[in-house]
Order: sequence, then C-alpha cells, then structure tokens
Amino acid sequence: MNLNKQIKHFRDREKWSQEELAEKIYVSRQTISNWETGRSYPDVQNLLLLSVLFGVSLDDLVKGDVEMMKQEVERKEMNKWSIVMIVSLVIATVSFGAASSSAGYIFSLVSFLVMFYAAFKLEKLKKNSKIKTYSEILAFMENKEIDQATIEKNRRKDFLIKGLLVIGFAIGGAILTLLGIYLF
Repeated sequence: MNLNKQIKHFRDREKWSQEELAEKIYVSRQTISNWETGRSYPDVQNLLLLSVLFGVSLDDLVKGDVEMMKQEVERKEMNKWSIVMIVSLVIATVSFGAASSSAGYIFSLVSFLVMFYAAFKLEKLKKNSKIKTYSEILAFMENKEIDQATIEKNRRKDFLIKGLLVIGFAIGGAILTLLGIYLF
C-alpha cells in the first residue's frame, strides 16, 4: 500500500519530524514510525486529523492506495489475456502445420479466433487504462505538461514498436507452423 509513503511525503513537505507530527495529533513518535514503515495504519480519526494538518483531502491522502489497487487489478487482467493470446497463437500455428484433415484446420481456426479475441481484449484494456508512454505517465504524476513534440515523438516510437511486434509475431507464427509441418 502507498499510505505510508503519503504520510512520509506530506510530513517531509511540512518539514516536521516524526516527533513533531506525533505531538500535533496526540500519538507517539513510534506510532508515526509504524505508519510510515507500513507496520500499522492510522484509524479513521487519525486519517482525518492528518488530512487537515497536511491541508489535503482524505481522498488525496489515501488515493495512492486506491490507484495502486486499481492498477494491480488491471495488470492481472492484462497478464491473463496476454497469456491466453500467446498460448492460442502457439496452439493455432502448431496445429495448422500439423493439420491433415478439415477437423485439424477447424481446430486451428478456432485457436486463431481465441487469439484475436484475447488481442482485442488487451487493446480494450489498454485503451480503458489510458496506458501511455513512461514519460507521459511521469509528467502526469508530477502535474506537469508534456510538450506536443514529445507526445508526437512517443507516438511514432510506439507505432514503430507495434509494427515490429506484429512482424515478430508473424515470423514466430511462420516458424511454429513450419515446425508443426516438419514434426507431424
């Protein structure tokens, strides 16, 4: 969780020691230390006091935790669809190379359809998550504007990477198909 980092960040921003913060909200210095190291978490009353002292909303104080949980759920969903896509691609290409009957070709076609569905789900997740380049994410997190030239450069770079991935998958698929033909 991120709450411990938020407390430390806001305490450092105010230039308060753990002892000074502890005095302001009537807890021990050890309690502040435990919060900042993640050994324990403040109760609701202390969270409200911290938000008032730091001059931030309660949402801003704990938002990092909510965002981190959301990202973890999205990452697991993306990993699941990535695995489905790769496994279906391998099965489809090998079975296509090994197919000697119409049933084999149908199995291969179904595997390709599963792969395309997984790829579609991945793209939808990326769009919904507004996944951007690393520099754009950093600028957003730091409340900075990123210049249009950098955005355009990142888009061109992203387009090139996607193109190379498609070519790489095509070559990999062709190799797997040839292996399927050769082995079976």
